[in-house]
Amino acid sequence: MIGTESRRGHEGAVRMDAVEADAVRAEDARTDDAPSAGATYAATTTAIAEIVGAEAVSAEAAASGLGAEMVRLMRLFAAWTQRAGFECGAADRVLLARLVTCGRRRATDLAADVFLDLSTVSRQVRSLVDRGLVERHPDPEDRRGSLLSATEAGRAAYQSAVRRREAELTRLLEPWPTEDRTLLTRLLKRLNDDLVDSTYTSLGTGQHPVGEARQGDLHA
Repeated sequence: MIGTESRRGHEGAVRMDAVEADAVRAEDARTDDAPSAGATYAATTTAIAEIVGAEAVSAEAAASGLGAEMVRLMRLFAAWTQRAGFECGAADRVLLARLVTCGRRRATDLAADVFLDLSTVSRQVRSLVDRGLVERHPDPEDRRGSLLSATEAGRAAYQSAVRRREAELTRLLEPWPTEDRTLLTRLLKRLNDDLVDSTYTSLGTGQHPVGEARQGDLHA
């Protein structure tokens, strides 16, 4: 049986979908004398705000909707990066981001930085080294070990990926009101920060080290 809170959250989501669908139909049928796109957007957001205000969405219902949208976002972003022909995959960009941002790192430290096991990072590093994006250096503190750093080609690949991503997001966000862009960034950063702290806690290391870059701060 569906709980009362979950049912209310579902009903609210259905009503929100209906409001958005009505706005789209109205936009499609618009004539020269019809309201502008900005007016249509304002009316839609007002209606959604009334729904949210009328029925508080439970954390459980919000988590369900957010989880679905996060999966959808990851799939769409993966498809876009594939179409864009990026040389680096998502995992590669995470590792390059850390090496570009923080400089030389041991593989063990790199694995801890990005919340991955050492065997996974080692495989990815080998691939990056083979492609000339990362290079190894002798570790002055451990002759048996090595330090990793991004090569010039690796830095260029990483920076190219960031520029192309930002150009695409700029295009998508250009029509958005300034306050919506700001709110999206602020809330997404808050979610990332909470996920990072939760991960450190689950690993038994407490909060992230003071002065260290959060994994979520990296522009991977």
